[in-house]
Amino acid sequence: MERIYTAADYQSVLIQFLVAISFVVIVMFVTHFITSKRKRVRTLKKDENFECGIEIQGNARFPFSIKYFLIAILFVLFDVEVIFFYPWAVNFKDTNWTGFLDMMLFMGIFIFGFFYIYKKGAFDWNKEQE
Repeated sequence: MERIYTAADYQSVLIQFLVAISFVVIVMFVTHFITSKRKRVRTLKKDENFECGIEIQGNARFPFSIKYFLIAILFVLFDVEVIFFYPWAVNFKDTNWTGFLDMMLFMGIFIFGFFYIYKKGAFDWNKEQE
């Protein structure tokens, strides 16, 4: 028999959601009101960068290569996809041929995506940006 879910089944989720939103709103209002007006005034001294007592050298807004961030995003993407191999490996004997063929299709798409980004030059650090 199929179970029918009612609004009462989701009551705990709604309560948790409301508590989380209330916490954020309350903290934002409380921190706004407990700081003095004097501390909220922006001055050049407050806006100045400070790092371990080292004097500021040049502008922080200069162009730089985004290759590091591209590699990091690709790592996260492929790392998350690899997580899907674990449940399949644990239940390998129970999946029969259908599960095996499904995983081969998944691995094919996975490897195709890997070689696609490889051919696009995502891993070539020395390639100039276009």
